Amino acid sequence: MAKPLYTPRVNNNDDTVRLVHLFVEPGTAVRKGDPVADVETDKATFTVEAEEDGFVLRYNAAKGDTIAVGSVLAWVGSKADEIGPDVPPVNDRATVSGSAGGREPTLKAALLLAQYNIDPSDIPVDGPRISTEAVLGYLRKNGLSAQVRASEAGGARSAPDQSRPQESGQRTPLSGVERGMLRTVEWQKREAVPAYAEVTYDESVWKARAARFRSEHGLLLDPILAQLAWELVRIAMRRPHLNATVTGAEKYAYDHVNLGFTVQSGQNLFVAVVREAENLSEIEFVNRLSQLQRAALKNALKPEEASGATIGFTSMARWSVTRHMPVLMPHTALIVAHSAARDGIAALGATYDHRVLTGGDVVISLNELASAGQPNE
Repeated sequence: MAKPLYTPRVNNNDDTVRLVHLFVEPGTAVRKGDPVADVETDKATFTVEAEEDGFVLRYNAAKGDTIAVGSVLAWVGSKADEIGPDVPPVNDRATVSGSAGGREPTLKAALLLAQYNIDPSDIPVDGPRISTEAVLGYLRKNGLSAQVRASEAGGARSAPDQSRPQESGQRTPLSGVERGMLRTVEWQKREAVPAYAEVTYDESVWKARAARFRSEHGLLLDPILAQLAWELVRIAMRRPHLNATVTGAEKYAYDHVNLGFTVQSGQNLFVAVVREAENLSEIEFVNRLSQLQRAALKNALKPEEASGATIGFTSMARWSVTRHMPVLMPHTALIVAHSAARDGIAALGATYDHRVLTGGDVVISLNELASAGQPNE
C-alpha cells in the first residue's frame, strides 16, 4: 500500500516551501533515510528523506513549485509498478507542525516532529506552544532514549556545517551514495568510540587455501576475500559479542550475522550485505556474495541487499594498499580491513567500537581469522 511523504515545515513562520530539487525519478528504489527532494524557504534548505524502504511512485508537485507545509509531497510504495493514489482533498495532517489543541510548535520542536514523523496532537503540552522539551520528553517516554541524547547534543541527524569556504566555487547536491557515506561517517563520529588494531600473517597460507577451494569448485575468480569474510562470520558465531552494538545504556546483540562487504564501483562505494550469513555454507556464501558484488557494480542492489549489516569486511588490496583504517558501518562494532602483502607478509586490521569490544577481543579474533587459512589436520 502506498504511503504519503509529507512536506516538512522548514521555518516556523513559513506555511509554504519551494520544491527545488528531486533526487530520484518516479519508480526508483529508495532506502530509509535516502534523500528524495530538497525544499527551501528564503532562509533555509531542508532535505526530505525516505521514511522507509520502497519505491517513489509519484510526486505531487514539479520542481520550482510552491507547496503547502504538510501537504503530500510524494507517494512511496512497496513495488515500482504500484499505482499511487490521488492527493486526498482533506488531510488530517494538513501541516506537519500542526497544533496540539491549537498550540503551535517552536521551530526546533517542529523539525523534531517532522524528523520522527510524530503527530503534534500526540504531544502533551501545558503552555501556549509545543516546546522542544515537550517533544524530547515524548521521545523518552516512548523508549527512544538514544534519539533523545542525539537531539539534545544538536539533533538526531547531524546538521551539516553551514559555513562556506572563502574561495569561489560551485555548490553541488550530494548524490544518494554520497549521502549514505555522510550518514556512515556521522554515525561513527557521533555514536561510536572507534579504535584500531591489526595483526600480520603469512599470506601464502591463505592463498593456498583459496587455490584449493577454487579448483575444487571450478570457480573463475579468486575467492580469497569471500572466504575471509565467511570465516569472519564463523568467528562472530563463536564470539557473538563481535556481532553487537550499543543502544542507549544497553548492549544490543543481533539475532543473525549480516555481513556487510564493501564494493567499489567507479567513484561510488557500496555495501553489499549477505543477510543471515550464519546459515550459509562456504560455497553458498561465496556464490551469494559474488551475486551481490555484480549487482553493486551495476548499481542494482535492492534495499534489503544494501542495508542491515551487523559486522563488516573491506579490502584495499587491489590498489596495493598495505594498511588502511576503515569507518564503521552504522550500528556495528567491527569492520575487518584486508590489505595487500609486502614480501609475503600481510596485515589484517580492524576498526572497532570500544564501547562494545576491547583491543584484546579484536586481536584474538584477527589472529583466528589469519590462522583459519591453515589446512585442517
